Amino acid sequence: MNVERAVFSQLMDFVPRHEFRVAVKRYKGEHRVRRFSCWDQFLCMAFAQLTYRESLRDIETCLRSLGSKLYHSGIRATVARSTLADANERRSWQIYRDVALALIARARILYQNERLLADLESAVYAFDSTIIELCLALFPWAEAKGHVKTSAGVKMHTLLDLASNMPTVIRVSTASVHDVLMLDELVYEPGAYYVLDRGYMDFARLKRIDNSGAFFVIRAKRDLRFRRLYSQPVNKTSGVMADQTITFTVWRTHDVYPDHLRRIRFFDAEHDRTLVFLTNNFLLDALTVAQLYRARWQIELFFKWIKQHLRIKRFYGTSPNAVKTQIWIAVAIYVLVAIVRKELKLEQSLYTILQILSVTLFHKEPINQVLTDSRYTVEYPPDPNQLILFNF
Repeated sequence: MNVERAVFSQLMDFVPRHEFRVAVKRYKGEHRVRRFSCWDQFLCMAFAQLTYRESLRDIETCLRSLGSKLYHSGIRATVARSTLADANERRSWQIYRDVALALIARARILYQNERLLADLESAVYAFDSTIIELCLALFPWAEAKGHVKTSAGVKMHTLLDLASNMPTVIRVSTASVHDVLMLDELVYEPGAYYVLDRGYMDFARLKRIDNSGAFFVIRAKRDLRFRRLYSQPVNKTSGVMADQTITFTVWRTHDVYPDHLRRIRFFDAEHDRTLVFLTNNFLLDALTVAQLYRARWQIELFFKWIKQHLRIKRFYGTSPNAVKTQIWIAVAIYVLVAIVRKELKLEQSLYTILQILSVTLFHKEPINQVLTDSRYTVEYPPDPNQLILFNF
């Protein structure tokens, strides 16, 4: 007698069902819905993410081929591509945003003991965006206004916790929205560090970070006009070429940021280039500031990873709601796998876990047995209808 549950069903146990139901109720996701629930929609889209399905027809065909396994995996409704398309089109994407944020909150607790740098206890975040290109004929609402008017796309603005590689804030906008405007959407954490690329150099917004009690590290632009007030001694063998305290000479810049800033010039011997950083922190070692900016590269790796291993480059619907729904469910799956990795104390990478899950979702084995090389002894409960012949 096989009493095991499918791996897919065990994986979905890590999704906070109470928060899911609250989100559905908050946004009236199942108003006048009789059969295909929001949970069914989430499971179908999660299946598509984990098994790399190409289209709605692909999802429908694969799920229907499972027969009775589909019901025992938690999907109670009959899956039809038209029904799934309507759900992605009409049900609020905010439901799945709230579910993903609940998963992120849980993941951050699990990863809270990890630090970016050994001597730095404060949280460190990187904020950046990536463009997901779309077909203008299918996504006319996402037209990229500006110098390129024949293309379309959406931007995924992300605040990444660099210690845990967990996204804490995500905003999806059309590609025409300027990156720096999204700084207005952030709520800054006092004492935390925010690492930014030079595209976010807006001193009025940087002053807002400073006023909130947080710190920023940003790469300076070449045409920055300033006056050096004094310099700190540096060890040039470490790559730090200058550590200066500056003030701005242009009155408009000085008007929005009247305080002094710290300017650090660093030579990157590995790539043979000189980088200049600005920060409002005057206590950190200059080399640590350079290392903080170097860690910003993790957000680029995060964007590259999710584009390669999750379905966010090709979409199952063409409306803004369908696009945002798919992106948020993809983020939820990313965080869900990270939670499983931590909860089950797995040593495999997220990529390896995803690859294993993609071919074992409907195996009836313990999930920790599937995801590890070790084998566990499973004790099956006795059949209540079976008489006991010997009682030792």
